[in-house]
Amino acid sequence: MSQRGLRLTAMAMLVAAAATTAAAETSSWSQRTILAPGKSAPAQGDGWNAVPVPVKPKTVRTSPAEKPKATTTEAPKSPAGDDGEEAYFAFDQGRYLTALDLAQKAAAKGDPQAHTLIARIYEEGVAVPKDEKAAAQWYEKAAKLGDIEAVFALGVLAAEGRGIAKNDRAAANSFEAAAAKGHAVANYNLALLFLQGRGKPENPYRAFMHMRYAAEHGIAAAQYDLGTLYATGTGTDANAFEAAKWIEKAANAGHIDATVELAVLLFKGHGLPPDQKRGAQLFRTAAEKGVAVAQNRLARCFIFGAGVEKNAKEAGKWYLLAKAGGVTDEKLDALVAKFSKADRLAAEKAAEEWREKSLVQ
Repeated sequence: MSQRGLRLTAMAMLVAAAATTAAAETSSWSQRTILAPGKSAPAQGDGWNAVPVPVKPKTVRTSPAEKPKATTTEAPKSPAGDDGEEAYFAFDQGRYLTALDLAQKAAAKGDPQAHTLIARIYEEGVAVPKDEKAAAQWYEKAAKLGDIEAVFALGVLAAEGRGIAKNDRAAANSFEAAAAKGHAVANYNLALLFLQGRGKPENPYRAFMHMRYAAEHGIAAAQYDLGTLYATGTGTDANAFEAAKWIEKAANAGHIDATVELAVLLFKGHGLPPDQKRGAQLFRTAAEKGVAVAQNRLARCFIFGAGVEKNAKEAGKWYLLAKAGGVTDEKLDALVAKFSKADRLAAEKAAEEWREKSLVQ
């Protein structure tokens, strides 16, 4: 593997959730995603940081008035009458026992999605004790009946060895089957496997194609990683403009690591016009969310007056928070050491107030 390809192959095997609609407008489906490698901007020096940054799982609920971007194919209408749709509706409302009862009735009538919902209930352990083996069995039944979400879920279970034996090839085949039906997250996971040569032969060109599909269909992590593929010339020609474009899309979608990287690009003017003011604003956005690298960069902004007015208290505050978060910066150490006693005390007080405020948010 080339050195540039190594930057994208340290895949973090964690699970993130993002909901999409299923049989009814009010229903949701928790997507399980193998996360892409994070690549936050380094605290010092230039270039890409290959250290993975895990993303915490979260569930996003949608409503008819707020439809999500297309991250999966739309599920077919339940052939079992109202039971299938009502089961998902009950699940979304937290009425899990009712959802299970209705799903079992719909499954008895051959509803593929009802099988998938039962599998999810067992996998998450709501209404029944958590049983990943039973979940895998229900997903397998649903997959045989043609539900793409079940095919995708089986891929995740196989990749992680939950409920069934860990099997990278089986995971890759499941993701490939779901990807062929337009499942955006499956395309994303498949891209990661092609980058690693895991379950599939290493193929950066195939990886790029699947990553681009996922990015074009609204997967923020894929947009971020597609930007890295363009930046490093992995699976495609290096293109700073395209790299910046996709990283910016991910940042606009709320991807915090992309936010930091976009700020770095704006300061350097790589792939887009330099804009220190906007870059500093982006560093602040990430810093307020507790990203130590961004806190360090924001401290530098305040101490040098880059994109913001010079402010010793703010510089010291963000420096202290970044240092507490594990970011070292010898140059800032030396500069902050020259602060007056009053400035140091003001910075310490501001940092403590920020910590206290962050604890209650």
